[in-house]
Amino acid sequence: VQLQASGGGLVQAGDSLRLSCAASGLIFSRYAMGWFRQAPGKEREFVAAITRSGGNTYYADSVKGRFTISRDNAKNTVYLQMNSLKPEDTAVYFCAAGMVVPGKPSDYMYWGQGTQVTVSS
Repeated sequence: VQLQASGGGLVQAGDSLRLSCAASGLIFSRYAMGWFRQAPGKEREFVAAITRSGGNTYYADSVKGRFTISRDNAKNTVYLQMNSLKPEDTAVYFCAAGMVVPGKPSDYMYWGQGTQVTVSS
């Protein structure tokens, strides 16, 4: 199983980014997908999750209204559209596949390698 996250970068506060996570080696439509992030010196935290069909989404309070998670099961890809970025969004962002939403990190079975998002003020 491989989850390949991409789309991170260095942006200014207020800018937008779209992260992508391409999955292979699993039946993508059978898994809920989540995005987590980890800032230096902090624990990995939940950002957003989406059910297998995409019919339900879940967000951390800190990103609600600014971030949107979506998926394309035909492309085996999950996305995270991030708008109105803030310096406190700076972290390594990870995608993950699991069976429980929104779930804790331990509920997710497969993880991508992470993509760095840096937001300057």
